Amino acid sequence: MSTFESVEAGETSTTARRTVTEADVTNFAGVSGDFNHHHTDEVRMEGTEYGERIVHGAFVFSAMTGLLWQSRTPDERDAVIAFYGVDELRFTAPTFIGDTIHVETEVLETVERDHPRANGTVRYGAEVVNQDGETVLSCELLSLVR
Repeated sequence: MSTFESVEAGETSTTARRTVTEADVTNFAGVSGDFNHHHTDEVRMEGTEYGERIVHGAFVFSAMTGLLWQSRTPDERDAVIAFYGVDELRFTAPTFIGDTIHVETEVLETVERDHPRANGTVRYGAEVVNQDGETVLSCELLSLVR
């Protein structure tokens, strides 16, 4: 995506992968203040349906935005004016420490906007997918683009 005019509905992309680490979960808990036992109490989580700690959903979302940003060229990054919103966010399966995730996107629509710095918005369908091909997060992302 270099500019709004160059984006078309139906375009797809896949990011690089990253493996979620113990340090990611520990650091995210510290930064966010979310020390929920689902993420921090290994012994308590052994007796649950998950059998182990699960990664913060908010971390998975944040990692998704990072993977998406890293996958863009400098021109594509310059074209993005703002992250404009998120709709239909769902955590469809747990993510575990040691899982390797990537993001798959599809352009759903482009809408021209009367904006002083941008030409319109681009709506993407986005899925975070683990190493087993299972979608762990799905949502629609909206970007304001020049």
